[in-house]
Order: sequence, then C-alpha cells, then structure tokens
Amino acid sequence: MGRPGDGPADPHAHGLPATLADHAERARQTLDPRVLAYFDGGAADEITLRENELAWQRIRLSSRVLRPLAGGHTRVNLLGRTLAHPILVAPMAYQRMAHPHGEQATALACAAQGAGLVLSTQATAPVEAVARLMRDDAASGPLWFQLYMLPDRGFVRSLVQRVEAAGCEALVLTVDAPVQGARDRERRTGYRRPPAFQADNLAGRMVPPPVDLQPGQSALFDDLLTHAPTWDDIAWLRSITRLPVLLKGITHPADAVLAAEHGAAGVIVSNHGGRTLDTLPPTAELLPAVVQALDGALPVLVDGGIRRGTDVLKAMALGASAVLVGRPVIHGLANAGAQGVAHVLRLLRDELEIAMALCGCRQLSDAAAVLHAPPQH
Repeated sequence: MGRPGDGPADPHAHGLPATLADHAERARQTLDPRVLAYFDGGAADEITLRENELAWQRIRLSSRVLRPLAGGHTRVNLLGRTLAHPILVAPMAYQRMAHPHGEQATALACAAQGAGLVLSTQATAPVEAVARLMRDDAASGPLWFQLYMLPDRGFVRSLVQRVEAAGCEALVLTVDAPVQGARDRERRTGYRRPPAFQADNLAGRMVPPPVDLQPGQSALFDDLLTHAPTWDDIAWLRSITRLPVLLKGITHPADAVLAAEHGAAGVIVSNHGGRTLDTLPPTAELLPAVVQALDGALPVLVDGGIRRGTDVLKAMALGASAVLVGRPVIHGLANAGAQGVAHVLRLLRDELEIAMALCGCRQLSDAAAVLHAPPQH
C-alpha cells in the first residue's frame, strides 16, 4: 500500500468521490429510487439505521504524540489467517441490481484490496464464479459464505457441499432474521425485486407449502415460524461441514455465551444494518458487552454504520477482531463497479492508517489505548 492519497485512493485519479458519504450521495443520484429503498432503507422509523452511524461518531479518540510509529501496520489474525487489514465486506443480496457485474465486481475489488468477502446466499452470481475470482489473487482476503437455515435441510446440505468445494473458508449463519422487518421505505416506493435478478445459489430448493390456517391462527407464528431455526440447528449445521461456523446477528451477551457453548467459531455483533427490528441499540453500544461476555473465547466481529477509518479503529479499540461494511460497498458498486468498491475499501484502509498514526497507535493490538475516557462522576 502506498501513502494516503497515492494510487487508487486519490479521488482525482479517476474522478471518484472523496469520501464514503460522497459515494452515498452519488449512488442516490444513480440508482432507481425503488432499488435505493431496498439497499439504503431500514425497518420502520429507521431509528436503529440512523443510530448505527451516530453511535460511532459519539465515541471520542485520544491522541498521543512523539511515539515511535515506524513499521506500524493494520494486520490482524482471524480464524487462522493473517489479514492485511480488518475490513471485510458484509453479505448483501442481489448486487446486480446496483451494477451489471454485481458480486463478481465486488469480489474483484476485495481481491485487489486484500479485503475479506462474505458472499450472500441471495447473491446474483453462483458461489463458484465468485470463488474463482478470489482464489486467483494470492493477496486476496478470505471468502466466507453467508447462510440462512432454510426449511429444506437437504438443500442446505447440498449448498454447504458446494460452498466447501468452491473453496470458501467459513460459513456465516444469519440468526437474527427469522422474519423480515417492517420496511416502510420499500413499501412507500413500491419496491419489487425485478424478476431478472435471481438468487443463483438458491435454485432448486423446496419451499414448504403454506399451512391451512384455522380461524384465529397467525400466518407468522403458526406457519412461517414453524420452520425457524433454533440452537439445536447449530449442532446439525456443524455436523455437516468441516468449515468454521460464525453466527451473525448476535446482540445480547447471553446469546454470545450460548454461541460459544454450541461450538461457533466466532460471532458477528449485528442488528442487520437496522433492517429487521427497529429501536435495537446501535452496534457500537452493543459490542463491549458481547466482548466482555466472551472474554476472548471467540473472535467478535461487528458491522453497522461504519463509514470512516476512525470508526474501524474505534471498533477495534472496543474489542472487535474485524469489521464488516455493507451499504458503502453497494454505493461504490453502483457508482463505478469494481473500481468503485475498491475505492471505498481503500479509503477506509487509508483513513484507518491515518487515525492510527495520529493516535500514536502502531498496531491494532494496541488499539484499546486510543479511546478517550470520559470523566468519572
């Protein structure tokens, strides 16, 4: 990596935006309003969506000066691998709605920038095609596969076998969305996924027929949720795969402890980007209690509202092992395909290095010292 401002991260090099906020604004002008509502919207009044960003901004950093910084780096160790930096791309569905090259463009950018990629079950590209792009670059970050526990367990087993054969390094089971949140913004715009965009990795699954409900029964509790996964399903999933399984959507310390007891390889503190249950606390506030509850037993990752390199540093200071970034990647993708995603990732890494240097932090294992402690009352 060059100095901040060199190479692809120079916003003037290809006329690209200068910040992630600039990418977001340009994407708002580029995308169809209905598609934008899908990617950028949240649940209900979008309180959690807004608070995810604001919570990171409220955390203050402490600057130290005249400290030795030569030889500093952003490397981290995660699930047995050394990563160039702690920034991964979060799983996001139907990326071809943002750009014709979709997930394959995102994969190329991740490979070029040494970032990990968590591929969505609902990707508009087969896992094999994405994996080839990541495998072809030795400097690429890891490719993980995000999974939903579908009612068709035979299909889940075959999909996991495909994921393993493709070379993915971990499974990320989403556990916080047994039902979709009330997404008012999507309804207001009349969003409907265009039929041309299909989840390639879900082809051939069996969908249970609807239950013949009796008067007074709930279509949610008496039908859909009869297939919802439980803790018992974690053992089943682990029994059919050799890959480590991380649980995404952990917000409560007690669930983090249960994840460790059920053999998870890691947890991701996530409120689904504010897309499921509105008024959940922001992840910056949830992270410390989960880290404390696990006390080093598992790596803890976090997503939600990370928009600056300073946010990445704050997450690491609070005990995260890595961070995941979602919507900014979609914005970069919409604006300039693979180049736009690479620019977003490079901006975050450059800003992280700048923040570390200005805090006197030579490596991320020392990040805890960069937080400003408020006065005790």
